[in-house]
Amino acid sequence: MSPNLKMVLLVLTMAGVTYLIRAIPFAFFRKKIKSAYLCSVLFYVPYAVLSAITFPYILYSTGNIYTALVGTVVALIASVCKRSILIVALLSCFAVFISGLFL
Repeated sequence: MSPNLKMVLLVLTMAGVTYLIRAIPFAFFRKKIKSAYLCSVLFYVPYAVLSAITFPYILYSTGNIYTALVGTVVALIASVCKRSILIVALLSCFAVFISGLFL
């Protein structure tokens, strides 16, 4: 099998899988979901998936897990204190920089 044909087959397979993942819910859930519990669970799915994808990268982003933890803790504290996303990002970057000097 030539490399070009293999690449085309891989792209077509990925396109098919992506389409099926998006089309299957529309095929099975044609009516509005009436269950309050199911609606509340589905409401938080995007946040949970985003967290599961990004959190491991946060811990290994600096090359030193301790500086990454310092930045994460500072970002969590700043976000709990209702700071804007720009302030949270700046504070966490500054905390990583300062902790990188000492660790």
